[in-house]
Amino acid sequence: MKAWLLSRIGNVGSMASPLDWREVPTPQPGENEVLIKVSCCGVCHTELDEIEGRTPPPRLPVIPGHQVVGFVIGTGKTATRFHVGDRVGVGWIHSACGSCMFCISGKENLCPSFVATGRDRNGGYAEFLVVHEQFAHSIPAVFSDAEAAPLLCAGAIGYRSLKLAGVSDGQTLGLTGFGASGHLVLKLARHLYPQSKIYVFARSEKEQEFARKLGASWAGAPQEKAPGLSDAIIDTTPVWSSVVNALWQLRPGARLVINAIRKESADQHALLGIRYHDHLWMEKEIKSVANITRADIGEFLSVAAAIPLKSEIELYPFEQANRALVELRHKPVRGAKVLML
Repeated sequence: MKAWLLSRIGNVGSMASPLDWREVPTPQPGENEVLIKVSCCGVCHTELDEIEGRTPPPRLPVIPGHQVVGFVIGTGKTATRFHVGDRVGVGWIHSACGSCMFCISGKENLCPSFVATGRDRNGGYAEFLVVHEQFAHSIPAVFSDAEAAPLLCAGAIGYRSLKLAGVSDGQTLGLTGFGASGHLVLKLARHLYPQSKIYVFARSEKEQEFARKLGASWAGAPQEKAPGLSDAIIDTTPVWSSVVNALWQLRPGARLVINAIRKESADQHALLGIRYHDHLWMEKEIKSVANITRADIGEFLSVAAAIPLKSEIELYPFEQANRALVELRHKPVRGAKVLML
């Protein structure tokens, strides 16, 4: 099969081709696995983190991609959950041990043996993918393949972040960063909390304009002061300075939820700007989001289908994976990017 491989760690800005185009053996499903013919795969900022060495070390070489939509074309001997022809999706969680204290308590995202799709096991930048049947998800009919792909990570992790934020209708929600996850959280929050104000802090005027078009009450630069304080802010940026900026935009007792697998180190000096009295006092909280559970994906797909919540997407031919990654790194993002096979 044809696939894109991550073979080395480096800076996307200085690499003409972050991924290598290869012919590799087509995987075969194990006893409890399904073989999926991939139709599309979302392009996520986490891929940039993998390539540039900010995640736990990936298994090299590895096929990246963890927002995968396709059709079952084969099943293992004991796999019974899906049938040939079923449309399914695969997200960031490829597997977990199922027996540790975290898995048993429904927090498999914290499992010490957490296995990530496209980092620890081959992902969806390929023609075919295998995964344990319990870690694949049925895709609601209301979504096209391309519309569904960003929901499997950007949407589902945004849904988890919104739950952790703990806001209720009428309270003010802030969003720092406005890429694939941010725009889906805004749409979801407007549906769940119609009386709430939503403030968006985004680096470019195009992203700010996009946020206002989708219903943001206000949109401005990360360092700007919003019209009021927020009851919770979700940060989806890769930088530290946004954390400092967000903390002084919070009400007393409010929570900042950081939805990023890693922060870039170039501006860590920004943390020196945190002043206890201005940023943390009055029982403000900081909470991180780690990975994702199967329940997050399943619940979110059901909620998204009921709305229905559609992703704003930019399509790329499968052969242009490197172009999609470079543009994700350097250009303002409008919605989500999806590779089409």
